[in-house]
Amino acid sequence: MMREKRFRLTGKHLKWLFFVSFLFFSGVFIMAISIYFYSFLQGPPNLTNDQNTVIYDHDTKVIGVKHGEENRYWVPIEEISPYVKEAFLATEDRNFYDHVGFDFKRIIGAAVENVIAMNKVEGASTITQQYARNLYLNHEKTWTRKWKEALYAIRLEMFYEKDEIFEGYLNTIYFGHGNYGIEAASRFYFQKEAENLTLSEAALLASIPKGPSLYSPITNLERAMNRQQMILTMLKNIGKINQQQYEQAKQAEIVIARNDNDEGRQIAPYFQDVVLHEAEKLLNISKNKIRTSGYNIYTTLDVRKQEELERVVEETIDEASTIQVGAVSMNPETGSVEALIGGRDYEKSPYNRAVQATRMAGSTFKPFLYYSALKHGYTPATALESKPTHFQLEDGSVYQPSNYNGYYAYSPITLAQALALSDNIYAVKTNLFLNPERLVETAHEFGIERPLPAVPSLALGTASVTVMDMASSYSMMANYGKKVTPHTITKITDASGTVLYERKIETKQVLDERYTFVLSHLMTGIFDEALNGYSRVTGAAINDQLTREYAGKSGTTNTDSWMVGFSPQIVTAVWTGYDMNEPLNQIREQVYAKEIWAQYMERAHKPLPKKSFIPPDGVTPVYMDPQTGKLATNACPTKRLTYFIEGTEPRILCEEHNHKGIEEKIEDQHQVDNETKQNKEKGWRSWFDWLF
Repeated sequence: MMREKRFRLTGKHLKWLFFVSFLFFSGVFIMAISIYFYSFLQGPPNLTNDQNTVIYDHDTKVIGVKHGEENRYWVPIEEISPYVKEAFLATEDRNFYDHVGFDFKRIIGAAVENVIAMNKVEGASTITQQYARNLYLNHEKTWTRKWKEALYAIRLEMFYEKDEIFEGYLNTIYFGHGNYGIEAASRFYFQKEAENLTLSEAALLASIPKGPSLYSPITNLERAMNRQQMILTMLKNIGKINQQQYEQAKQAEIVIARNDNDEGRQIAPYFQDVVLHEAEKLLNISKNKIRTSGYNIYTTLDVRKQEELERVVEETIDEASTIQVGAVSMNPETGSVEALIGGRDYEKSPYNRAVQATRMAGSTFKPFLYYSALKHGYTPATALESKPTHFQLEDGSVYQPSNYNGYYAYSPITLAQALALSDNIYAVKTNLFLNPERLVETAHEFGIERPLPAVPSLALGTASVTVMDMASSYSMMANYGKKVTPHTITKITDASGTVLYERKIETKQVLDERYTFVLSHLMTGIFDEALNGYSRVTGAAINDQLTREYAGKSGTTNTDSWMVGFSPQIVTAVWTGYDMNEPLNQIREQVYAKEIWAQYMERAHKPLPKKSFIPPDGVTPVYMDPQTGKLATNACPTKRLTYFIEGTEPRILCEEHNHKGIEEKIEDQHQVDNETKQNKEKGWRSWFDWLF
């Protein structure tokens, strides 16, 4: 019978055991040191990914949110409801502020539970690990992904404070329906900011990330509410809320908002498209990057004016009509675009007719011509004959323009009357006298940068321009000749508030302020029926709607209707027409632009103090007979206060209306001088009242 051998632990065995243990722990130590140094050398990982970009109006109120395929915001942890923090800590990682990225006690407990159940029923990922996965990895269940997750978690814990990690986690976790982060979820489900969430709402949102499709309160409200109740119970059991808070939260009514598209509720969508395009240029990045980088874009939009403009368009244009509209309203002193529409319905057509469409300007181009004429010897009294005329051009061809409806004076008319009546013969004669190349140069001085044809018909607006072009160029008439840059953005910051761009308003005197003022005052004549002649002034149809002093010019082609005008405070350009260049056959269609302009300007100015155009030094006013261009007397049937460059004013009394003598000239001039003085004082007083 053989004896049973017994194993005895000898000294040799102990040596081997010690050696193997030493190797094992040395390997673990070396691996740990290697992982540490690798993580250290990799440096701090970026804490953010795609975020929503928020657009604000001039009063810093949100007007729109832009994002890519995912809806994301980033808010500081201090601006998140404390109920949210406690709910997530209770459900996801109670020891978050005590561990170093891995909860080893929880890992062991989860492993035991999974072995007993022979399945993965318990997870042990910490908030740090989940954040690492949300930022840098996918959710596939592989050892490679888990290893990378661990490395990222180490780097997060190594370089960032706990609150920074927790903030990042709450801003990146998925809440279903394309919403990432607690702020996006709060706005999506409750239409409120995350800092205002109640205990019951916070518990409901904390129930979603475990299974966004399973626990969505929109698609599975009952299941979501059951999990919410479990979270409330958990908070009570661990002492984070008391019994009274628990009972109130359980019984609180939950109202879920079913608005799943922030962009559908945004203000001034055409304006916002211009903002994004401008931001692309300012930051030199793509539009998609603009939308997903968490920028805060502060704009020039005046929501009150924008709403008035939209309301006027809706009230004015026949609902059944397919005619379109483009309009821009801006501050002529700064170039700030305060209201803009690019069409009647953004959802049906996002094509922006205010900045993308180029249309023939018609007679709105004539002020550029007459500024050039004033600089080259014309005065408001310069007279040319208005009658059908054939113009023989240098190439031997004949050009025969015509006046609207075939009306002519068949006698000389002054520049003041020609502009007010929009006489085409006068304009073409002037253009040919000055040379069409000079008109091109002048239009460029006014900021029209696109190529223009140096032809006789350019005086009648045969060049194509945008609505923004006209608003910008007319601002130079309103601000006495200063060049300003039209813009929609005042400042851009990143998600943390660092300023990336801030606009500095710069103006440059480009035009002569004296000629600019004389031109602007002449343009008030389109609303003054003292200038009526062979036809009524072009602004007569809307004159009874206006309660302030405005200057402007209308323009009409077969396919386009324009009204561009200004006060010292606001310049507005309006275009109406059909996208496919269909002719404007109905009279009603031809006056839409004027009516929109008049109603909008009156409403936009309503809260503003009245302000007049103040003549600069170097100009002098006289009462002029608008038909003869001579000094008016009491015998003249009409007379109009008209400004001239000093030394160019008429000095001869009108002899066609039985004047009563030179005394009338002296009396009238005294009246003019007094009115001019009062006008200047009134202007300065209005500024004083406005400032103080």
